[in-house]
Amino acid sequence: MLDWLYTAIAWVMKQWHALFSTFLDPAGGIAWALSVVMLVVTIRILLFRLFVKQVKSQRAMQEIQPEIQKLRKQYGADKQGFSQAMMALQKERGVNPLAGCLPILPQIPIFIGLFHVLRRIAPGKPGLYSWDNDLTQQAATAKLFGAPIASSFNMVGEKEQAILELTGGSYTNIRVVAMILIIIMCFTTFYTQKQIQRRSGPVEGQAATVQKLLLYGMPISLFVSGFFFPILVLLYWFTNNLWTLGQQFYILKKMPPPGSPAALAKAEADKPRIDPKLLAPKPGAKPVRPKRAPATSSDADDAPTVEAAEDAGPAAADPAPGNGTAGSNGTGGRTSGGSRPRAAGGSAGPANRGKRRRR
Repeated sequence: MLDWLYTAIAWVMKQWHALFSTFLDPAGGIAWALSVVMLVVTIRILLFRLFVKQVKSQRAMQEIQPEIQKLRKQYGADKQGFSQAMMALQKERGVNPLAGCLPILPQIPIFIGLFHVLRRIAPGKPGLYSWDNDLTQQAATAKLFGAPIASSFNMVGEKEQAILELTGGSYTNIRVVAMILIIIMCFTTFYTQKQIQRRSGPVEGQAATVQKLLLYGMPISLFVSGFFFPILVLLYWFTNNLWTLGQQFYILKKMPPPGSPAALAKAEADKPRIDPKLLAPKPGAKPVRPKRAPATSSDADDAPTVEAAEDAGPAAADPAPGNGTAGSNGTGGRTSGGSRPRAAGGSAGPANRGKRRRR
């Protein structure tokens, strides 16, 4: 059912091997190792668009984190209600928490296909998946650091006997090379997942569970299954991790997570710099003083009036109380304090009462 996938992987390796065979030994392990390296490069270039979608999805998850925190406080211990509200929020914003796995999912069938192709390679086997007999024999007998590239840490059956004949019946070189590649593969896988989490920032709910599973589950599962992987499959996974680390480093430098110190420093560095000399006046230029705003009608309304003074009480209307009524001091009807003459009956009654004071 998957013969088309096996044939496609074998064909890509065949083309790269033909290229490297122009200046390297076709039956040497270096030519085949470089073919696997370039197979990784070819696949990752084709998956680059999915990687861009992964980054955008992780940025979207970071943007809704404040709202998720509010939902967490709102629902408290109601985990089911919080989960439903968070899923509704993600659906509303178009955020897919599983989009971070997009570049990984297509690599799984490719990895399985490569494992299947290399597992069937053995001395004396006929050509398979677009390879002729000579090319298959070259791949079966090629060695990398003394270990046949089709061998694995543990082998059984006819393949074990056929490959051990190439090493004189010794497992030493095979297991040393395989163990080194297994350890490096597991370490780079763990570090790669750490870099992915660092790039995506803190997440909640289902996305956090997926990240934790990938962080610890993948290295453990690879360590267990790595004892049955052929040498070239271990090399494939190790090369794939190196590509991912380089890609993560580039993304973290060019597109740091929002709110991180690197993002704040980048935003500060991107601000346009203004030369203080440009703000200073030119030599010989007169300083320009800002004009004062003209007085408005509201300022005139704030001026005190006689009516306001009289409404304040007798003390304000007559600044010299006790001086007597009009004509008591013989000054022609004015008090000694200089106040206006009072009307008959002792009440104040100026002629211009209720009018504004003239300026």
